[in-house]
Amino acid sequence: MKLSIVIVNYNVRYFLEQCLLSVEKALYGVSGEVFVVDNHSTDDSMPYLKGKFPWVRYIENDENIGFSRANNQALREARGEYVLLLNPDTFIGERTLRECIDFMDKNPQAGMCGVGMLRIDGSFAPESRRGVPTPFVAFCKMSGLGSLFPKSRLFGRYYMQYLNKLSINPIEIVSGAFMFIRKSALDKVGLLDEAFFMYGEDIDLSYRVLKAGYQNYYIPTQILHYKGESTQKDSLKYVNAFHKAMVIFFKKHFTQYSGIYSAFITLTIVMKGAMTYLMHKTRAWSHKKDEMERLKFLIVSDGQNLDDMKNIAEKHQLRYDVFHSRLGDIPSTDVLYRDYDYIVFDTSRYPYSSILEFFRHDESNRRRPFIATYIPSNKSIMTFCGALN
Repeated sequence: MKLSIVIVNYNVRYFLEQCLLSVEKALYGVSGEVFVVDNHSTDDSMPYLKGKFPWVRYIENDENIGFSRANNQALREARGEYVLLLNPDTFIGERTLRECIDFMDKNPQAGMCGVGMLRIDGSFAPESRRGVPTPFVAFCKMSGLGSLFPKSRLFGRYYMQYLNKLSINPIEIVSGAFMFIRKSALDKVGLLDEAFFMYGEDIDLSYRVLKAGYQNYYIPTQILHYKGESTQKDSLKYVNAFHKAMVIFFKKHFTQYSGIYSAFITLTIVMKGAMTYLMHKTRAWSHKKDEMERLKFLIVSDGQNLDDMKNIAEKHQLRYDVFHSRLGDIPSTDVLYRDYDYIVFDTSRYPYSSILEFFRHDESNRRRPFIATYIPSNKSIMTFCGALN
């Protein structure tokens, strides 16, 4: 078997449904298996998904055992030459898995690879490429030096923004949202460290793979990462979990540094986490479901499923326009970026790869609309806030 895919779910059934739909398309012609590990969801994820995706192997936990332990449950059963750890709040392009497999097949020294992750507005997510957060690298990030000099190989190493995001490049840390791993490398270094409940386990595993003599890589194929829907980043639990994870990482790998320096790193992590929480809280408030009527949608349709999409929009009292297209046609960026908050694509008519390819092309700093998708299987429009149905 070529590939084993592991997805850990916690109360995001509609996001996971879209993720699995994209995975099913991307697996066409690939010998693979898919595991969904459910951490005691309370949104009826399992009965809902099992009927729709009977080919998935499900592992159901009777409590939330954390990201690392849940992934390890499936990894112990995985039979693939490669393993992909994938977040449920993502969707991938139809060519994504093949591109990763082809790259890893041709580069036996590669232990892991990550991809270009797009945010919900189609912009490039800097965490797609990261350096090992040594105390100096972490200091540069937390102190703001990395933001002041993002292209500097000295100060900007955390996000490695000096690398061309359209080219294959060696990197150090692969994001846990899409972590493509050579199984033999994983067997050599061991599974995810279960001391990490959530966050930090990807940094730790990436670092251990590097120390084992492999190289990690970034390849420029795209996925969308809603970022936060699977982990509830609008709660203080995120700040606390991230803080604890980084403390565990420093104690594990950088014990030689003084307690004073470690305390400073801890303090800056807490401060940065609090700022991130406040910024996310403000942005999330403006896109709550009950605020959607303030936003404007553009529905891109060739006619099929148009009535269903319009019915959803009218049910939720959304302001919307329709771009009437022939299959394969999409509006120009001038139309898209005029005054719309969301652009809705019917995923039964437009491939995920085409949606990703379109949104990633605009590199300007102008206001960007959010990506939305229509999912015919549940007759819903997927937005940053979840499903409208």
